[in-house]
Amino acid sequence: MRTRVKICGITRRQDAEFAVEMGADALGLVFYSHSPRAVSIAQAKGIVDGLPPFVSNVALFVDAEPDEVYACIAALPSIILQFHGDESAAFCEQFGRPYLKAIRMQADTDLVSMANNYTSAAAILLDSYQQGVPGGTGQVFDWSLIKTITKPLILAGGLNANNVAHAIKQVQPYAVDVSGGVEHAKGIKDKQKITAFMQEVANG
Repeated sequence: MRTRVKICGITRRQDAEFAVEMGADALGLVFYSHSPRAVSIAQAKGIVDGLPPFVSNVALFVDAEPDEVYACIAALPSIILQFHGDESAAFCEQFGRPYLKAIRMQADTDLVSMANNYTSAAAILLDSYQQGVPGGTGQVFDWSLIKTITKPLILAGGLNANNVAHAIKQVQPYAVDVSGGVEHAKGIKDKQKITAFMQEVANG
């Protein structure tokens, strides 16, 4: 089965267009003000409006107020939600939209139990744990910690063209999620890195 690709932290229209041209399946838009890749709803609309069909747009939140999420859904009605904080399943479910739940992996993380807490999630996204940083660490975690779960698994955390093929072979995820690994500055994507990453995904 082909491994899907989400390119996260998109802040510019030209980066979104190139990612789609290179075959990305999803684009991630960060609605977390402390992130260097954060965008406003108006910026997000400018990035995704009129993009070709069959590409998913994903809105990333970290312990946001419900009104923030509802405002995003109103402006971007086809958006998929991604929750990257300590949100409960009940919180994630209230919006009536497909959602991804991120779990930040540590040595003592009981992945099976945590995934079972989010049976309504469309997929579980695994990222690296760094205290005080909810995501975008650029660090790889120990993939041997990953256990089999019943949900589609999205692998994130420090992926780039040098390691993604190996990651796919070892983990066999439904999808991979990359941000810093295809950038030349935070929030500014690099065409050569995106091209190389997509090629290595195909080799995985």
